[in-house]
Amino acid sequence: MKRYDLRNHGENFIPRLVELMNSEISQDENGIFLFEIGDFTAVQKVADTVKENSWTLMNSLKFNEVDWTVVIKKSQDQTLLATTTEEE
Repeated sequence: MKRYDLRNHGENFIPRLVELMNSEISQDENGIFLFEIGDFTAVQKVADTVKENSWTLMNSLKFNEVDWTVVIKKSQDQTLLATTTEEE
């Protein structure tokens, strides 16, 4: 498990998050990311990015008044796999 502070990227932290997940986080490993939430659109952007990349959002919480922390696992969400398999 590795921890990254993305607050210095402001609202443009998603490309760095994706870069770190792809280059620094091994398969089935978790990454912890800290970022500024602003108007909360960043939280939805993270959720969308996790889904687009077939990762698993393990945890998401407000750290303080301006910061948010997410834990992302670099593996496909098993609940989504079960749902997809049942539909086929």
